[in-house]
Amino acid sequence: MISTRGRYAIRIMIDLAEQDSDKYIPLKEIAARQEISKKYLEIIVKDLVAGGIIVGASGKGGGYKLCRKPNEYTVGEILELMEGTISPVACLTEKNNNCPRKGICQTLPMWSEYDKLVHEFFYHKKLSDLVKEKNL
Repeated sequence: MISTRGRYAIRIMIDLAEQDSDKYIPLKEIAARQEISKKYLEIIVKDLVAGGIIVGASGKGGGYKLCRKPNEYTVGEILELMEGTISPVACLTEKNNNCPRKGICQTLPMWSEYDKLVHEFFYHKKLSDLVKEKNL
């Protein structure tokens, strides 16, 4: 399940992309448009900045903006930054890929197929696919 952190991060990214601006967008404005608590968004944008997918500036004229064009972001990278792995089961994550039951697990092919579907869906979906067209 995708948490509010992941869902709200995508909404923040869409909001920034829709502003189509080189200016920094104040978090207060994003919070108002998205109807999300500014305090909660502060936590999320901190992780987005630390992950290198947005930049922030403080002070007068400060706020946040995208580092790249909207078509250069995938939903998958945003979700994995906020949620960690999007694999459905632990044995398919990179850290746990040495499962001792790997050779005999009757469910592994199903989980692998599901993991591939989810990964391909989110990594082929661009941020620009979610943005209301304004000159992207």
